[in-house]
Amino acid sequence: MPLLFVGVGILILLVLMLKFRFDAFFALLITSFIVGLLNSMGMLEILASVLKGIGDTMGSIILILVFGAMLGKLIEDSGAAHTLTNKLTERFGIKNIQYTILIVGFLVGLPMMYNASFLVLIPLIYTLSNTTKLPLMYLGIPLSATLSIAHGYLPPHPAPTYVSFVYEADINQVLLYGLVPVIPACLIAGILLSKFFTKIRVKPPEELYSGKQFTREELPGLGRSVLVTLTPVILMLTGAAIDLIFGPDIDYGDLVAGSVNNPTIAAVLVNVLEVLKFLSDPNIALLMSVFAGLYFLGIRQGRKMDDLMKSMGKAAASIAMIVLIIAAGGAFKQVLTDSGVAEYIKEIASGIEFNPLILAWSVAAVIRLAIGSATVATMTAAGIMLPIVAASDVSPELMVLATGSGSLMFSHFNDIGFWMFKEYYNVSIKQTFAIWTVMECLVAIVGLAAALLLSLFI
Repeated sequence: MPLLFVGVGILILLVLMLKFRFDAFFALLITSFIVGLLNSMGMLEILASVLKGIGDTMGSIILILVFGAMLGKLIEDSGAAHTLTNKLTERFGIKNIQYTILIVGFLVGLPMMYNASFLVLIPLIYTLSNTTKLPLMYLGIPLSATLSIAHGYLPPHPAPTYVSFVYEADINQVLLYGLVPVIPACLIAGILLSKFFTKIRVKPPEELYSGKQFTREELPGLGRSVLVTLTPVILMLTGAAIDLIFGPDIDYGDLVAGSVNNPTIAAVLVNVLEVLKFLSDPNIALLMSVFAGLYFLGIRQGRKMDDLMKSMGKAAASIAMIVLIIAAGGAFKQVLTDSGVAEYIKEIASGIEFNPLILAWSVAAVIRLAIGSATVATMTAAGIMLPIVAASDVSPELMVLATGSGSLMFSHFNDIGFWMFKEYYNVSIKQTFAIWTVMECLVAIVGLAAALLLSLFI
């Protein structure tokens, strides 16, 4: 019955938005209350759940969104996006631009959270589309696909890393096996899928991209442009490397005390590791990149600080509605969680006997459908599947791949990524389902197919 109510909620949301033309923010809030009532939650309980969902979502993503918007504004206004896109097209050519985006997106997205890497790279997609006159979807779909693939398949992303430790899998092997489906997933969900949507003519939202033209003399140098753009990547990759080497929850003091006899050196090493981990947090990494952008793409370009601060204020204001929509999506997700949908799925799955890889993928997929977050779906499914992994001879590394792949299925209104795709690419709800949701399903299916294929040999 709880899953039926999820379906009813999705239907209500569609009716509110498509028939009555409600904004997504209001439609999500209304639907959250209706679904809560259908699941026998009290009004005050629903309100508390909605507020918790908004608070948790904003607490985890608001600074990333704001700093990402500011960084994007600096990259766009300074001409750094033009410098980078000119170099990319000059080096690889227009014919290979989609493959270039896949490679750049994968390298940037490997150490970074999906939302952060998307916000860093979206100005380049806007500028490429504007300067080359290629359709926005032709460039945007490969970017979103490759970022999603890195997010769902591979450590050091949080969910695959966490599940690796839960299943007691070798994280290096998880990374190795996860790389197997990367190329086919990129080609199918990134290149092939984009062919079906090249006739969709959408432009970046006016508040996010102005399409300013630059003379060659006005453009910043390639070195400065690359440095600012890659600052968050470098910082987050450093933190990911520390996690891979030492583990995500290790006590650095105990680690150093056991290997370094000199207490002064030990203290310095502990401080260095803690500072690097601090700087690698997505919020801090993007903040540092904004500071770098203010100097290298602002002050060094001759702009005044007052002008730069006004620009940063406009950047933050430009994403206000996007922030509200994402917050409401978090509220909807929390109501579904608090109403017991995840527990209901857990009870059903615990009594099913099936191929462990397919079962893990299916459980993660259903949880994703119900509560939206791919990370939460992966972690919740891991808790359900752990006894099965322990009792079977299936490779725990392949179980990580199957679980992470399943968590990408069925993305819809309760997924932050769904709304970011819709708002940043300026597409309709129908187009978002046809592109984003289908793309996520393709990535999920390719991941499962790879896990099943590898299980024949491992």
